[in-house]
Amino acid sequence: MLRTRGNTPAIHPARAVAEESGGWARFGRLVSGRFSWLLLVAALLLSGGMMAWGSGDPATSAPNSLPDDAESVRVTAVQKEFPDAGVVPALAVFTRADGTALTPADLGAAAEARQRMLGVDRQVADDPAGPPVIPAEDGLAALSTIPFSAELNGIPLAETTDQVREAGRDGLPDDLRVEITGGPAFAADISKAFDGADITLLGAAALVVAVLLLITYRSPILWLVPLLVVGLADRTAAIVASRTAETFGFALDGSTTGITSVLVFGAGTNYALLIVSRYREELRRQEDHHRALAIAVQHAGPAVLASNVTVVLALLTLLFATLPNTRVLGFAAAVGLLVALAFALLVLPPALALCRRGLFWPFIPRVGDKDKSVSGGWFRLAQAVSRRPIAILLATVPVLAILTAGIVGVRVGLEQTEQFRVEAESVTGFQTLQAHYPPGLSSPTTVVARTDAADAVTAALTEAAGVEEARPTGQSGTGWSRWQVVLNAEPASVEAFDAVEELRGDLRAIPGSEAMVGGPDAQQLDSRTAAERDLVTILPMILGVVLVVLFVLLRALWAPLLLIVATTLSSFAALGAGTWVSTRIVGFPGLDTSVPLFAFLFLIALGVDYTIFLVTRAREETPEHGTRVGMVRAVAVTGGVITSAGIVLAAVFAVLGVLPLITLTQLGIVVGIGILLDTFVVRTIVIPALFTIVGRRVWWPSALSRVEDPEPAA
Repeated sequence: MLRTRGNTPAIHPARAVAEESGGWARFGRLVSGRFSWLLLVAALLLSGGMMAWGSGDPATSAPNSLPDDAESVRVTAVQKEFPDAGVVPALAVFTRADGTALTPADLGAAAEARQRMLGVDRQVADDPAGPPVIPAEDGLAALSTIPFSAELNGIPLAETTDQVREAGRDGLPDDLRVEITGGPAFAADISKAFDGADITLLGAAALVVAVLLLITYRSPILWLVPLLVVGLADRTAAIVASRTAETFGFALDGSTTGITSVLVFGAGTNYALLIVSRYREELRRQEDHHRALAIAVQHAGPAVLASNVTVVLALLTLLFATLPNTRVLGFAAAVGLLVALAFALLVLPPALALCRRGLFWPFIPRVGDKDKSVSGGWFRLAQAVSRRPIAILLATVPVLAILTAGIVGVRVGLEQTEQFRVEAESVTGFQTLQAHYPPGLSSPTTVVARTDAADAVTAALTEAAGVEEARPTGQSGTGWSRWQVVLNAEPASVEAFDAVEELRGDLRAIPGSEAMVGGPDAQQLDSRTAAERDLVTILPMILGVVLVVLFVLLRALWAPLLLIVATTLSSFAALGAGTWVSTRIVGFPGLDTSVPLFAFLFLIALGVDYTIFLVTRAREETPEHGTRVGMVRAVAVTGGVITSAGIVLAAVFAVLGVLPLITLTQLGIVVGIGILLDTFVVRTIVIPALFTIVGRRVWWPSALSRVEDPEPAA
């Protein structure tokens, strides 16, 4: 047991020997010694050089969001063989502000506005005369197409779209309005949503972390060191991820860099909290702050490394996804977290060593201060759980199971018009178009087939139940024919997806046609199908990776299995609760298809962070105190840091809500709720209760399973 002299804890002989030897002990002395400031200088010079090398801004072209073998992607590839290849139509919708019918003068003004829009630089217009302005049957709207270059994307597309919109409005009568919608307009508005996103996210994340660190440390000085180190890590990670991605042929977009930044800030702050917490604990035992920091790094370093490796390996499972943008995110985020690990272990300790003990002012830890492992609120909570573990589980687990029901009956998949939390002209224009024209006209489906089978394909399209209109739109000269198909279903609706699937089935039955169905509805259907396939494939891989890491780290059988079950239940509960909050309280129309996979990834991988922080400390305490008391002491000394880390990480993920896209806001809600569940329920109640019930057998077959638990005090 731990021996004391007065109020000063005496170090157990076995622990004292361990603190003097081993690789982590030598590493701790290296990064916390009197010359460790050289590491700090080297890191600053290296980071400065990288920042001079590049900004780490996302590429102007977003990664393809569909797998290469998706049918809609193959249709796009075939269309490159047609004479109008390289042109993508946007739609200009003209209406009167007072909602009355358009006059001949209005139609003339609309035609003139179209000519002005066609003249915008970088705007492709093979036929300046083009099709006439098409009035709606109700006379309340008029429609015209504006051809865009298919090569435009990202920032150039957003700039061109703004110029087209300005040219269209310039010279229009005051009572006539024009809205630009369609594929290019949606892509432009999404790009604009990420304009300045890095600065916004960085500023919001830094502010959140600064406030929470101030509350946690109650020091006007201490919070600056972790914040500056993590901020520097984030900027360095952005550059390293961007340059490394270029090397491997990946293209980063604003969404990828935003999520990566959140992960680096959140995980980096967690690592800092764990190291600083252990450093403060050791300062109560050691007079020499260098020695205290070395011991802190020796004991906290393995947990930080194991935590990082777990998340990085889980992220790398995304490389097996079928969706390209999912693979890009996995790669970029993994690189970013490796940079965060390097800064946590190589830069933060030298910075702490340089600042000395006074960094904690006004609550400077002194040798002889109260031992937190046997006192405080977390100690009392852990003792209460250890006395009634079965009752605690019977009260807690059903609540988590009930929370999972929040996803029942929720629509999975958002329509194109449901991507934004703020008003976007592409959305309002689309809604105007739908109000005055047939449903499918605003999002036509494209069919391509071999010209030899054109008659049979035309007949099949004409007879198809879900088709409102099918019109041939030319031949490629390389053996392909093309049709524009208007479905009689709302775009991106279940009925539209059913119609696309039925069309594909009917056309495949035509011998020699090689017919394929593409267009916006087909693309969204293919994206949803790929996301579902990725969830089924990747989720077991994530669980397997986490389980293997826990086996290696704990060298036990039952402990990793219990931990993975608890973490998985918590993740499902978070998905249910987050879905219920985002759809029933916030009012979002459904759950985006990408949210479940990313939410499970972050919740399982990041949730294991806290499991590792807790269980590695319990493993350290068990040889002296047994499994039950060791877990109680582990909760007592890590409860505060795990709570602080969880609140920080949840708040940082909530920062995703500053971006105007529903998908990222939903991800922030789900992951934020999940991290709070992990922090306050799973790590502090469920896992201690499970370990108490199973007892020392939880460590089998390691030597810890032979350590007897002391008899509980009467």
